[in-house]
Amino acid sequence: MQRSPLAPATFPDLPAIGGVTLRVARARYKQWDRCDLTFVTLDRGTAVAGVTTASKCPSPEVEWCRDALPLGKARALVVNAGNSNAFTGNRGRAAVEAIAARAAAHLGCNPSDIFVSSTGVIGVPLPIDKAEAGLDAAFAATPCDWEVAAETIGTTDTFAKGAVTRAVIGDRTVNLVGIIKGSGMIAPDMATMLGYIFTDAAVDPAFLQAALADANRASFSCITVDSDTSTSDTVLAFATGTAGNAPIASPEDAGADAFRAALADLCLQLAHLVVRDGEGASKFIRIDVEGAESDASAHRIALSIANSPLVKTAIAGEDANWGRIVMAVGKAGEPADRDLLGISFGGIQVAERGMGVEGYDEAPVAAHLKGQDIDIAVDLGLGTGRATVWTCDLTHGYISINADYRS
Repeated sequence: MQRSPLAPATFPDLPAIGGVTLRVARARYKQWDRCDLTFVTLDRGTAVAGVTTASKCPSPEVEWCRDALPLGKARALVVNAGNSNAFTGNRGRAAVEAIAARAAAHLGCNPSDIFVSSTGVIGVPLPIDKAEAGLDAAFAATPCDWEVAAETIGTTDTFAKGAVTRAVIGDRTVNLVGIIKGSGMIAPDMATMLGYIFTDAAVDPAFLQAALADANRASFSCITVDSDTSTSDTVLAFATGTAGNAPIASPEDAGADAFRAALADLCLQLAHLVVRDGEGASKFIRIDVEGAESDASAHRIALSIANSPLVKTAIAGEDANWGRIVMAVGKAGEPADRDLLGISFGGIQVAERGMGVEGYDEAPVAAHLKGQDIDIAVDLGLGTGRATVWTCDLTHGYISINADYRS
């Protein structure tokens, strides 16, 4: 598959995280010659937190993670690519239980210490024999690096996605590393696709959960590619504690704010990478809404704009059709006043007080739309609510990828 034109030039240089070992193997869930099972081992005492899909049809893997997360500890992560195992009834649940049991037996821990994710086609039970054979191969495999692991968790992704941040806690510098997969079926209402964050910081599970939930609200829940929320969306954060910092257990602890800021930055980097790999995407679009009655209202209006096929195709065609922005604001079901509304592209005002700007020069707007990074701003003129979301354009490439997805 052709690499997204919005992709970074290279995969970042990600440091090793103490207490984390990565391995991959071929389970051959599909007819492809590539690794499709990722096995990550974690030192004893690793804390875990997570956010999962708001879909009412979640996969058995999502339900397994939800049941295990309150326990707050993890020893391993298993990720299967090519088969989501969603909507597969008892057979799907049995596959997750078999994977957790086999990994737990290998590590000498409880099955609840094993976290499992799967991604790919919906409605096909994950073959237990292939999963177990893939796990056995992973147990014996040589450890790999972050880029290989990031490639292995992908499906329709066109590039491996990873990011890093750091924080100072007392006299220690801690590292936070993340890998993520996602390209289509992206409209998370919690988290996005499959994302995994690893840190050597010592963090209490409850604090880690609160910090991840806050970071998610300003990152993964602010992106959309195609308005569709996956059955399998999961983001997990693991803290091994190997950096040796004084553990963070409350917002008042030394380094708590620095850790929260680093985690928020990492999540936003990862979220942007997903949008930059949107299926068929050629434009990365930022939408800022201000002047709404509340932040929540601004968020819903921004998503209405970002999810509009008419807006997204106009941007793909490099057409400054601000009438489509008006339409998307009006259909959002949120408070708006046509005669107060203002719209700009790339910082250039094109409509204000409910009308087009008389005599505005469209040339600089057209030049902005020919670029890869597009900025759209909307001012509702009603209050102080504001929000930012990120999306991509809608091209023929999206149709081609999804029309052929199962073949």
